[in-house]
Amino acid sequence: MSIKFGLKNAITVLSIALISISTSAKAGDVLDYILLDNEIIVATDANWAPFSYIDDDGVMQGFDVDVAREIATRLGVEVRFVTPAWDVITAGNWNTRWDLSVGSMTPTASRSEVLNFPATYYYTPASFAVHTGSTLTVPQLNGKTVCTTAASTWEMYLQGDLDMLNAPAFTYDVTPGTITSLVDGAACLDDVRLGAGVRNDGMIDSLPMILAAIDAGYPIKVLGDPAFYEPLSLATDKQYDDPELDAELARIITEMQKDYTLSLLSIQHFKNADGSSADYTISY
Repeated sequence: MSIKFGLKNAITVLSIALISISTSAKAGDVLDYILLDNEIIVATDANWAPFSYIDDDGVMQGFDVDVAREIATRLGVEVRFVTPAWDVITAGNWNTRWDLSVGSMTPTASRSEVLNFPATYYYTPASFAVHTGSTLTVPQLNGKTVCTTAASTWEMYLQGDLDMLNAPAFTYDVTPGTITSLVDGAACLDDVRLGAGVRNDGMIDSLPMILAAIDAGYPIKVLGDPAFYEPLSLATDKQYDDPELDAELARIITEMQKDYTLSLLSIQHFKNADGSSADYTISY
C-alpha cells in the first residue's frame, strides 16, 4: 500500500467518523500528503484533443496534460493522471480519488458550490459546428437538434442558464428544439460526421477542439463567430478544502504566465482556422 493510499483512506475514514463536527480537512492537509507521497493525482479527459488524449502508445498528451505536468514539476512531485467522466469531475465530492482537475473547467456559480477555482490559466472560444454538407447558419440552429457534452458549459448555454464567473459578456443566439447531451465532444463529432441532420443538425464545443477535428479529417465546419468566451481554471475539491494547496497552485500559474510557459504551450497545441498557431492563453 502506498503512503498516499493510506493517508487518503485515513482522511476519508476520519471525515466519515467526524462528519458531525467537520466536513473538511485541516488547512494544508491535502498539500502535505501530495508532498509526502511525491505524487499529485490529476483528473482530466481521455478523449478531448488537443487538450487531453491518450496517444497510440497509451501516453497522455495535450495542452492540459502538459500544464498538469508543469504544475507537478514546480511542486517537485510526480504526476499521475486519471480520466473519470466529466460529470463526475464537475460534481465535486471526489473523496480523495484525485487531488486536482486540470481539464479546462469553466468556473460557474453552480460548480463553485462544490469546487474551488484557484487559478484561471487561459481563455478559449466556444463555437458551433455542422457537417460540411449542411447549409444551416447559426440562427437556423434555433429549434434544431444540437449535440454537446453532458454537464458542460456548452450544455448550460443551450439550456439558457450558463452562469460563468468572471467571463466576458455574451448573448444566447441559439435555442435548440432538442439538446443531445453525450459523454464528450468526440461522441458529438462522431454523430455530426454521419451527415447533416442524420442524428444531429450541429454541435457546440471548444473551438480548438473543433479545429483539431477538422485537421484530423472530420467532415465538419465552424459556423459564424464564437458563441462565447470561457475562462478556464484549475479546480480543487471543497470536500477537503485546502487553502494552502489553492494558494500554491495560484502562485504556480502566475509564475507560468509571467515566464510565458502557458503562452508557449498554447502556441504548441492550438491552431487557428487557417492552420497557423493560436495563443489562447491570457497572461497577466
